[in-house]
Amino acid sequence: MDKDNALVVFQDKKIRRIWHNNEWYFSVVDVIEALTDSPSPRQYWGVLKGRESQLLTFCLQLKLESSDGKYYATDCANTMSLFRIIQSIPSPKAEPFKLWLAKVGYERVQEIENPELAQARMKELYKAKGYSDDWIEKRVRGIAVRQELTDEWKTRGVEEDREYAILTNEISKATFGKTVEEYKTFKKLKKENLRDHMDDLELIFTMLGEASTTKIARGKDAQGFLENKNAAKKGGKIAGDTRKKLEVESGGKVVKSENYLDEAENVKRKRIREK
Repeated sequence: MDKDNALVVFQDKKIRRIWHNNEWYFSVVDVIEALTDSPSPRQYWGVLKGRESQLLTFCLQLKLESSDGKYYATDCANTMSLFRIIQSIPSPKAEPFKLWLAKVGYERVQEIENPELAQARMKELYKAKGYSDDWIEKRVRGIAVRQELTDEWKTRGVEEDREYAILTNEISKATFGKTVEEYKTFKKLKKENLRDHMDDLELIFTMLGEASTTKIARGKDAQGFLENKNAAKKGGKIAGDTRKKLEVESGGKVVKSENYLDEAENVKRKRIREK
C-alpha cells in the first residue's frame, strides 16, 4: 500500500489509516481530533477509554507513522467499529463523518474490483495539487514499479518497514549518491513525500533503479535480507551509472535541490519552457 493512500482528509483534518486484513483501519485519535477539534485528542481518547472500557474491544494496535517519521503502535478501528466509537463522542460532525467514512470504504471496494479506478482517483488528486499530465503519468508508473518491487521483497523473506527502508536507501545511494533522508534534506523537505518533489528525470531514474533491482532479485533468486541488499546495490548502480553518463553528455545535473513547495510543478514546467 502506497504511503499516500494511507492518509485521508475529512474537513481539512488528516486521518491516518492502514490496510489490514483486507480492510481499512483508521487512527482513533485522529478521528477524535477531526470530530471534536480537541487540542488534546490523546487525552480525550484516554478519558473515553477509562469511562467506557468496552471501547477497547473495538480497537487493534497497529503501527502508524507519527509526525516524527517513526512508526508507533496506535489504537485503530475499522469502519464498523468506528461507527460504535462515534456513538460515544458528542459532536455535530458525527453524521457527516459517518457518511464520509462509508464513502471511503465503498471507494476502496470499488478499487479492489476495478484497480483502474484507484489510478484515476490518484491522477485527479495530483492534478488538483498542480501537477502536469506528463508528470502524473510518470509518478503513477513509478508507484506501480515500487509496488512490484515491494511485492517481490515480501515473497523473498524481507521484513517490512525497517528492512524495506534500508533496501530503499541502498538503491537511492547507488542511484543518486544520497539516502532518502539526505535527498529530502537536500530539497529542504520535512514530512513531504520525496517523490512528489522529483522532476521527470529524477522519477525516471528512481524507476530504473527499482525496476533493475526487481529484475536482478528474480534473476539471482535472491532470498532474505542480505541477498536482496546486494541486489538493491546492483540495481541502484545500474541507474547511477546511467545517470552519470547522462550528466557527462548533457552537461547538467539530474539530482536537483528544487522542490514544489513554493511553486506548483505545472507552473514551474511552463515557466522553464518559456525561458
